[in-house]
Amino acid sequence: MCGIVGILSTEPVALDLVDALRRLEYRGYDSAGIATVENGHLGRRRAEGKLRNLESRLASEPLNGHIGIGHTRWATHGRPIERNAHPHMTPRVSVVHNGIIENFRELREELTAAGHVFETETDTETVVHLITDQMDKGAGPIDAVKSALKRLHGAFALAIIFAGEDNLMMAARLGSPLVVGHGEGRMFLGSDAIALAPFTDTVTYLEEGDFAVLRNDGVEIFDRDENPAQRVPIKSQANALLVDKGNHRHFMAKEIHEQPEVISHTLAHYLDMAEGRIHLPDIGIDLSSVPRVTISACGTAYYAGLVAKYWIERYARVPVEIDIASELRYREAPLPQGGLAIFVSQSGETADTLATLRYCKEQGQRIAAVVNVRTSTIARESDVVLPTLAGPEIGVASTKAFTCQLTALACFTLALGRARGTIDEATERTLVKELMEVPRQIADQLFDETQYEHLAHLLAKSNDVLYLGRGISFPLAMEGALKLKEISYLHAEGYAAGELKHGPIALIDEKVPVIIVAPRDGLFEKTISNMQEVAARGGQIVMISNALDDDVGCPLTAHIRMPDAHDFTNPIIYAVPIQLIAYHTAVQMGTDVDQPRNLAKSVTVE
Repeated sequence: MCGIVGILSTEPVALDLVDALRRLEYRGYDSAGIATVENGHLGRRRAEGKLRNLESRLASEPLNGHIGIGHTRWATHGRPIERNAHPHMTPRVSVVHNGIIENFRELREELTAAGHVFETETDTETVVHLITDQMDKGAGPIDAVKSALKRLHGAFALAIIFAGEDNLMMAARLGSPLVVGHGEGRMFLGSDAIALAPFTDTVTYLEEGDFAVLRNDGVEIFDRDENPAQRVPIKSQANALLVDKGNHRHFMAKEIHEQPEVISHTLAHYLDMAEGRIHLPDIGIDLSSVPRVTISACGTAYYAGLVAKYWIERYARVPVEIDIASELRYREAPLPQGGLAIFVSQSGETADTLATLRYCKEQGQRIAAVVNVRTSTIARESDVVLPTLAGPEIGVASTKAFTCQLTALACFTLALGRARGTIDEATERTLVKELMEVPRQIADQLFDETQYEHLAHLLAKSNDVLYLGRGISFPLAMEGALKLKEISYLHAEGYAAGELKHGPIALIDEKVPVIIVAPRDGLFEKTISNMQEVAARGGQIVMISNALDDDVGCPLTAHIRMPDAHDFTNPIIYAVPIQLIAYHTAVQMGTDVDQPRNLAKSVTVE
């Protein structure tokens, strides 16, 4: 979602603000801007589109203030135009904001009646006028912000500066992350520690409901009841996370190719490779007595959870309910006493997932988080964290985070099965051995991408693409369709292969490619029968399989050959070709692969 930065210094901060914003580009944005206090007055520069447009604006119209805030905006309220870009300001106050102010209409009507004039279509401008209104009535900056915060409903992270105050910045967090960075005579604020990495490695995460008063020499933090709060500074690992594309054309390509390495790191966290056993850290949960597992996530993480449902029910024999996070809490699902709820999120800040986590906690569930950021809100609010060691994922379309989520969930499945006695020691060793082979099998898939480049020429000419899969391949079919539509903007849908004749078959003709995830497993013959139904209607079949062409009995447009692997590890391995299909198709179509339109990396609002 949107990115926030703030810097208090003794030197001009504009260029550092832009540099910090560049490290937040991965979140996705459609405009950017900064504001500073200079000679007691607020100055602002904004631009539509990429940060280079803002840089050009600053080159011709510099800002020289020593305190400032910056923002990359992904539009929620108001069109993505300069007028709606952040920071928003009056002559007295400037604000940048992540999240949504749910009651902004009522506040706007009230403030308009009081004589305030609004210039934008955004909910954020309401915050600016609300603070200004309090200051116009005689309140000082800090009291004005405290008063305004009590009126705001929704999810937000705020950074605020004031005319005439060159050593005061305020921050507030409710449902959207904020981190304070500590320097020598300088202080920093960001929605992500990555943004602050060039400046400091000591950070403090604001907790839910906190607000903070920053000055050059330090920070005071208060909880939601306005009591002083002690939040412990920690050493950030973000310096190690500053990455570039290396020899790759896009971050997405680099991250696809990093998968053998990061899956190895994730496996090393969970496996005793010498013993061939799962070594799950003590998670404080009696896995042997878990009556049901509830999994919740959004987007690609949801498909990782859906794969885990197949694994857990098959190998651990525990019933699993899975739901999209934005649906589960609103249908008020009954949850069993002693149940385990697993939440999957790359960022650990996904708003819908976090809200559902809190619902499940209220229902007495033990909470486990599969996250890539161990200091994230979801991680901090969980009973146990099952980390994925994917490192920073800059491309908006998830790749290595997905396969690391699958890897962590596979390891958890084996631990759960062992605790319940549904997996014996020999089976555990066999499956651990298969997991250890996954990085090599994926590396082999990445050796030559020529076939994907050829396939991209076909897909780029299509209007519709279908993905099919049976059993545990069904979630991969949906993930493949999601990847393709995310970055190529082609219409694609994923279906259970058995559903083909219940509707989707009506779409098939000689112009429609059908991509079929078909490992040679216990459901392969049934998948072949669906494939033949496609062939009979002239569909162009692309098969992803370790089977031979002769096993199919119908013509194939393309056959992406996969290694022979265990049914258990196939989902991790087969994730790679569906990523490569999407990537090369997007490259062929000339879209913005790393930052596709309308999408953001971390969705921190509902």
